[in-house]
Formats: sequence, C-alpha cells, structure tokens
Amino acid sequence: MRVRRITFAALVVAAGLSLTACQNGDDGAAASDPSSASSASAASSAGGGSGSGGTDQDSGKESGTGSDGKGTADPAGSGSGSGSGGNGTAPKCTTDGLEITAQDGFIDGDPDGSVVVALTNGSGADCVISGFAGVDLKTNAGDISATRKGEPGDPYTLKNGKEIDFYVSYPLNETGGSGVRITGLVVTPPNETKSVTLAWPGNSSLPVTDGSGSSVLVGPIGSAGQGG
Repeated sequence: MRVRRITFAALVVAAGLSLTACQNGDDGAAASDPSSASSASAASSAGGGSGSGGTDQDSGKESGTGSDGKGTADPAGSGSGSGSGGNGTAPKCTTDGLEITAQDGFIDGDPDGSVVVALTNGSGADCVISGFAGVDLKTNAGDISATRKGEPGDPYTLKNGKEIDFYVSYPLNETGGSGVRITGLVVTPPNETKSVTLAWPGNSSLPVTDGSGSSVLVGPIGSAGQGG
C-alpha cells in the first residue's frame, strides 16, 4: 500500500509540473508572437499616412497665399499691367474730345496722293485710341468709303494736348479730264458714330473708274509717315 501511495503522489506532482510548463509556454508564445507586433506597426503606419496626407492638402491650400498667410494678392497682378502706351485706366477718345484736322501729305514722285489726318486730344484728360477711323470722301458722284490697309497697333494712350495721325491715300487724276470732283472729307474716330466733315486738302479730283472697288485707302491710327 505504501508503494502505491508514493506512486500516486508522484503522478500528481508530475501532472502539476506539466500544467505549469504548458501555461508558461503559452505566455511566452503570446509575448513572442510576431503577428501582434506586425498588426500594431501596420495600424501605426496607417495612422501616420492619413496624417501626412492631411498636412499635404493643407499645404496645398496655403501655397497660393501671400507671405503673411492671409492670401494677400500680388500687387503685380492687380490689373496694372502696361500695354503699348496704355495704363488700362484712361477712357477711350471720343469725337467731342478730339480736334480733327487734315492736310495734304503728297510728296513729288509718289505714285498716289496722300492726306494726313491729325487727331489732337483736347478733352482735358488722357484717352485711349486704336484701330481705324472711318473715312469717306464726298464727291459729285456720291460718297466713297475708304478701304482699310495695314494692321492696327495696340491701344495707345493719347496724352492731353498731344496728336496722333493716320494717312488717307488716293489715286491721282492724270487722265487730263475733270474726273470725279471731291467736295469733302468725312472722318469718324475709332469706336465712335459721330463724324466730322472737313475740307478736302488734296487734289481736287479722282480718276473715273469702272466702280469695281474703292481706290481710296486708310491706314490705322498712328500710320502716317510709315508709307502705304
């Protein structure tokens, strides 16, 4: 009977030791399980990526602001850019604000006649002008509208009291006949509807044509002296 008791006691002790060893093994495995560390690391990385994205977006929004971070506009982009002679603030030149005169511009040896029309700003303030003036010759055979020739320049600021010119060219009457008699010159400044009628300073007549097209040409504002 004693032998049996010792054997049974030994089995109980051995079972207790085995159970303790299993529990310690499970705790160690849990502590050294790399999957737990990987999951924590992935979660941390995901959180960091989202935060970085938010920062980038905020930086993008601020990239267009001024140095004070308040979105102050660049003064150079405030619409004060310079055109050709223009400051972007002067009003257009009007018929009532211009003194319009014309004089003969023919030079011996030229194949065609020429008249120079001067526009002087008498409005009391600077104004902007560009493009073509409307030009009609009044004749005993009816009005003749001049055909535009050349390319208009950029808008030009005409200072108060200053002058800008353009030319009108026309064929010389060398037929020996009376031709078509010119009785007046009608000028309409660019972008205006009000006209001014002037005395014609050039040759008194045009050659008779078949009426297939206008032989009178007008250059753009600022074209006088630049040739045809």
